[in-house]
Amino acid sequence: MSGMASSTFDLPEQIDTPTVVVDIDILERNIITWARRMDARSVGLRPHTKTSKCVQIVQRQVNAGVVGLTVATLGEAESLAAAGFDELFQAYPLWVGHSGRADRLRALHERVDFMVGVESVEAAGMLGAATRGSDRRLAVLIEVNSGLDRSGVEPEESVRIARAASDAGLEVRGAFTFGGHAYADPRAAPAAGDDEVIALSKAAALLSDAGFEPKILSAGSTPTAFHSARPPVTEERPGTYVFNDAQQLALGVADLADVALVVAATVVASHPDGRFVLDAGSKAIAADKPPWVNGHGLLPAYPEAELRSLSEHHCVCWTTGRRPAIGEVVAVIPNHACVVVNLVDSITVVSRGQMVDRWPIVSRGRNS
Repeated sequence: MSGMASSTFDLPEQIDTPTVVVDIDILERNIITWARRMDARSVGLRPHTKTSKCVQIVQRQVNAGVVGLTVATLGEAESLAAAGFDELFQAYPLWVGHSGRADRLRALHERVDFMVGVESVEAAGMLGAATRGSDRRLAVLIEVNSGLDRSGVEPEESVRIARAASDAGLEVRGAFTFGGHAYADPRAAPAAGDDEVIALSKAAALLSDAGFEPKILSAGSTPTAFHSARPPVTEERPGTYVFNDAQQLALGVADLADVALVVAATVVASHPDGRFVLDAGSKAIAADKPPWVNGHGLLPAYPEAELRSLSEHHCVCWTTGRRPAIGEVVAVIPNHACVVVNLVDSITVVSRGQMVDRWPIVSRGRNS
């Protein structure tokens, strides 16, 4: 990562704060670069749209070349389907335990090519019941655990789930995993990427031997994508790469020049002891703080400053070096861009420090 002081984010001279700001030039460069790098590896890109939740950004990803789009919830899928996107994968062990959710699933299945994750016999049965009688079978990927120990069965259990899914009338297209343990430590990504490949390789061999030819073997996160983008993996599902954030900088995935999203904040207090306060608290820059990052975000123009504490509308910063003046507008690189986007109704789009547009966050709050 380059020196913090060598790069700042250009903000419009007049801007209300706190405001989420996206540099369209950096955004488009990130989108095109990642699409080309995946294509060079002959691995498909199925970006996770929970990061941007924004049609204008998703369309740019599609234009750059994708094999489909990833969502986290039915609500996100419904938003994208309404916008005309028709190749969607809900990378989540979907549970349709009541009629309302089952009806929503069926409507999506009949409208677009909708694929969902499954990791239990019980969920397979419910998914099959919800889509029974449709002209085509609902496609599923078996979720396998590659070390995060969250959801997902061990690879050795993949055939059991696949058989239950097939018996329920579902189409088993393969398996997916998420090496989220890459976020445990700044040095963990290479091993986590290897774990994804190993888990999917085991599941693929077992599924194939049992007669379930795995057409799709899906891996990935922004930190692990380039470590696991190799056979037998067929596609990667990074999300944060479109924006990047303080976590990706600390993990070594991105450089300051790759950060496309910041929160514009105003200094509302400044004190001789080195303390100053921004008008962007947890409702603007989110409270995510992994143990291996220093503070609640970064101030590229003031690299010695630490964002020490957040309340709802205050961010208390400390520095032993130069500090901004009261009334100054600064750019904050948040720790986790995905959470920040979900806090706002729209983002301000800039190019070379000039505002060029405002884009709505169409699936904001669509968490179910």
